[in-house]
Amino acid sequence: MALFLLVSTTSWTVEKHYCMGRLMDIAIFQEAEGCGMQLLDAEENIEMNCCSDEVTFVEGLDDLKITFNDLSSDQQLFIAAYTHSYFGLFDVVLEQPVPNKDYPPPILVRDIQVLDQVFII
Repeated sequence: MALFLLVSTTSWTVEKHYCMGRLMDIAIFQEAEGCGMQLLDAEENIEMNCCSDEVTFVEGLDDLKITFNDLSSDQQLFIAAYTHSYFGLFDVVLEQPVPNKDYPPPILVRDIQVLDQVFII
């Protein structure tokens, strides 16, 4: 949960450097390194458009105050059902239920251990 909060509130950039249509470098939070083709273009004064940079900026959240009324009715229903079932997991059961309390054991007519001659020594 803390990691999700950190990621959602942090603004970050992703820079990609393409050379001749192929992805050469990806950088997060910093500038992507070029492939060196820009230096050759600048020295020779030749205009070549083989390199391009793509910058993606993701802005983090500034306002984190979300009230229960801002949620849709489906989301409110889900949260209410989830919390009810979550707290139901931790109910303290003082006495374990006995599943066959109302059913007596069968009446033994013969002693089966003696009939099968199985004795615990």
